[in-house]
Amino acid sequence: MLRRLRETGPGLLVPLAWTFAAAAHVELAGVEAVRIGMVVMDVLLVAFTVLSWRDMREGVLLAWKVVLLVGIVLNAVGTVAVFADPVNTMLARVTVAGWMLVPAAAYVYTGENIDRAPRVYQIGAALSAIGAGAYLLSPELSGAEPVALLGFALVGVGQTAGILAAVWSY
Repeated sequence: MLRRLRETGPGLLVPLAWTFAAAAHVELAGVEAVRIGMVVMDVLLVAFTVLSWRDMREGVLLAWKVVLLVGIVLNAVGTVAVFADPVNTMLARVTVAGWMLVPAAAYVYTGENIDRAPRVYQIGAALSAIGAGAYLLSPELSGAEPVALLGFALVGVGQTAGILAAVWSY
């Protein structure tokens, strides 16, 4: 059962994480909810990485192991930021942008190295990169909240498509 959960769980957790991140961005989720969410994500990332360590030794899975390891660091930075100074958004922005761009690189690699649905991964990478651009440019634009939310939506759709393709073909 645990193996099945590791194989299929990310198909639910990725869209849930991006929905939660967008909700936190527009302050629909309060600081305490964000703190709890970050700690839960830290625990899930570490547990998933430890439990999947041996399965992720080569090829595309090794690339995703790197994403997980970088993601653990990114998430820890975000967790520290939300506990230490929830008003200072610089570290939170670094965490969010990292989670947008690091998987995008792995989607590019995955699309280049598998035969099953490579276009889904390429599109997922492109949507993640475009979404990251929208998110990172949003503070520079007037009336930027819709642009930031568009960024979250693009990343969420792109990364969800990629993870669902992986769950389906695995």
